[in-house]
Amino acid sequence: MKNLFLLLVLLACSFGYKAQTAEEIINAYHQAIGGAKWDKINGMQLNASLDQGGMKIPIEVVLLKDGQTYTEITLMGNTMIMQAFDGTTVWTTNFMSMEAEKSPSDETENAKRAAKEFPNALINYKNLGYTATLLGSETIDGTACHKIKLDKKTLLAEGKEVPNIEYYYIDKENNVPILTETEIQSGEMKGKTSQTKYSDYQEVEGVYIAFSNTSGVKDGMTQTVQFDKITLNPKIDESKFLFPKK
Repeated sequence: MKNLFLLLVLLACSFGYKAQTAEEIINAYHQAIGGAKWDKINGMQLNASLDQGGMKIPIEVVLLKDGQTYTEITLMGNTMIMQAFDGTTVWTTNFMSMEAEKSPSDETENAKRAAKEFPNALINYKNLGYTATLLGSETIDGTACHKIKLDKKTLLAEGKEVPNIEYYYIDKENNVPILTETEIQSGEMKGKTSQTKYSDYQEVEGVYIAFSNTSGVKDGMTQTVQFDKITLNPKIDESKFLFPKK
């Protein structure tokens, strides 16, 4: 009789349980980091100091809602744009000649396709026409996570259209991503997995942002960026996005 009672309780619990969907998990993540407050944010300025062999390198990253972005560094007293996208062209600074150079057309096309992802692709996946699929659960560095596969618009790699898939590992307790993964589609690292780990989430004007990002190739060397300051809706010099006229 006792065993029958336990069986009935378990059956009742199983019928009452409803598994979470990818959409519900993403919505919980969106709310955890500020929800609708992100609608009023048109850009971010992130400042950090990279440690390279004992030398501190100040870095400033600006991301705008329309997709424009630039990364500026100060090296041995010289401030330069390391990479930028003005909505039309991706360009970089050649460290040898110190001249601005336009990036390959594939990079510019991929930047245009990702232009509306601010603050990230997962939150805006429906509006972007992406597909999110819950793959189950995994444990990352001791943390139980939901694993979500995000199918995005295809990428151009070496002149060919290739799949563009990201995997998000979302902390079940705190509802925030702690890891993203994607397959590298071109270059010497083609076929390897690129990873970014996120930690040290802090509040900035009512929204939550990861102040520590560790990026690299899976099972390879990594680089950690610890942001000192993040400014929302910053006042910026818009000329920094533009490819310099000679």
